[in-house]
Amino acid sequence: MSANSASQPHLIGGNFLLSETDPTTVYSPEDLSHEARMIADIALNFMEKAVLPETEALEKQEPGLAVKLFKQAGELGLHGLEIAEEFGGTGLGKRDSLGVSAQFNRLGGFGVTCGAHGCIGTMPLVYFGNKQQKDKYLAKLASGEWMASYCLSEESSGSDALGMKTKAQLSPDGKSFILNGTKMWISNAAWSDLFTVFAKVGGEHVTAFLVERNFPGVSFGKEEHKLGLKSSSTRRVVLENVHVPIENVLGGVGKGAYIAFNILNFGRFSLATGAVGGAAEMIRVATRYANERTQFGRPIASFGLIQQKLSDMAARTFATESAVYRTAGMIDDVMATGELLDMTDPGFPRGLEEFAIECSILKVACSEVLDDAADEALQIHGGYGFSEEYPPARASRDARINRIFEGTNEINRLFIPTTLLRRAERSRFPLMQIARDAHKPIDSDPRANHADKLIAAEGLLANAKKLVLSMLAMAVQKFGNKIVEEQEVLAAVADIAIEIYLGESALLRTKKGHQQSDQESVMAMLTLIFMSDSVKRIEHRACTACAALFTGEELNARLAAVHRLCSWNPPNVIDLRRKIAGTLSAAGDLASMLNESLNMAKS
Repeated sequence: MSANSASQPHLIGGNFLLSETDPTTVYSPEDLSHEARMIADIALNFMEKAVLPETEALEKQEPGLAVKLFKQAGELGLHGLEIAEEFGGTGLGKRDSLGVSAQFNRLGGFGVTCGAHGCIGTMPLVYFGNKQQKDKYLAKLASGEWMASYCLSEESSGSDALGMKTKAQLSPDGKSFILNGTKMWISNAAWSDLFTVFAKVGGEHVTAFLVERNFPGVSFGKEEHKLGLKSSSTRRVVLENVHVPIENVLGGVGKGAYIAFNILNFGRFSLATGAVGGAAEMIRVATRYANERTQFGRPIASFGLIQQKLSDMAARTFATESAVYRTAGMIDDVMATGELLDMTDPGFPRGLEEFAIECSILKVACSEVLDDAADEALQIHGGYGFSEEYPPARASRDARINRIFEGTNEINRLFIPTTLLRRAERSRFPLMQIARDAHKPIDSDPRANHADKLIAAEGLLANAKKLVLSMLAMAVQKFGNKIVEEQEVLAAVADIAIEIYLGESALLRTKKGHQQSDQESVMAMLTLIFMSDSVKRIEHRACTACAALFTGEELNARLAAVHRLCSWNPPNVIDLRRKIAGTLSAAGDLASMLNESLNMAKS
């Protein structure tokens, strides 16, 4: 841990479970710079004028169209935002690129094409490449002249990525490695020019290689017949005696695991940002339809159960968006320190690894929020939603893959608590100290019964943090090293951590907006709607875990404690939902509703 992070605890991964965060340290959409807003507007105009009108042709994979639009995005500078200026990029960070990702993912397939290129396709070179490699390739990737792919998965190794069969053998002259194997489910495979390929040197040492499309022995399977993402390319990449120059080894022989897993951290973050953009699009589409569609002589947007759907979509998207921007700010702040980890040659930034837990939280939460948003948008459209002529049908198909991409949601749920445990073993997380007091009664935070519901929400979140850490500590005490086999308990712990991070992010954004004293503000209402449902989910998952950890009278006592820690006097959520739905219907979309609310507050 650096001196900088020690003095700024919010810059330590997982620390949100240990303490309360100062709202002034949290980055939110309201903090976007003028430059970032201009970039997002460029992406918006590009999508509105160039991409969305071509949706049908893209879905039918009209030859050359996706690549043409991809290159146009590159000409606008939208692919090089996180690439240093010396290599042809803009040199910006995560926070300034969020708006572009949100716009690209208004059309799921095109979002995957650009996202797979800009994140997992390009970032291995950005963070693990040497100067010679960057000089050779990065400018082409930044401009969109070349497209990039990431080749990790195989037929028999999905979640168990290191179980790969692809082999790399040093050539007799020592000048190249000879690669043999097949990679599955490779996004952009039909169009990419550069592939980051993972293979085992000597059948044992996982290593990353930069493989050009025109290297002899590289070939491709047919397009996969996918459920969704029709406008993207997904094929097998076949490697038959492919000679890769030794100077194209990325990060060093045997260092591929560091590259694979740390790049996946950012891949999960990128997926989450795109999912939030997709969910916001579904809110816009559903709101417009609900305003236009009349039944019984009135717009369906005026009916209570439709209002409930719209407001819940808005609340969940607000919470996940808040968490995404919060995480982007923390990543950028750690990246700005220049701190490197020396596991590879050259070393890679600590920011790649520090917030692995938060990136997995976002991946799970945002992918599931997008799924729900697409489903609810389809339901609001009624029979028309089931028609391919309307956006929710395509969006529902496109959204489904996000729970599988970048590690399944099940794997990511296990990753969250097991990463906490690994950090505890290395004294990076104080779980052992917590374990010593795990069996003592947990005092409820006095704020949980406060009349101000936002203050009460603070108390509930504080209670949930004590609860989840105590549960994890007690699970370790009961199961020891075999805790990795208790996947159901670990998933319950993960789900509570997810609820805490999202709920706290929404609350911090509201407090930072200086609206904590106004429970009628849009941000406050969205936060309270989310928290009202979240606390019920927290209680349910905690009870599930307790039943696996305790029996008899001890179980009864623990269940009573869970109920006590999750108890509050809820606000009138029906009234809050109606107000949010009415405001959303007038504004047209989530961003406009929030902007108008803030402008009114300032005036």
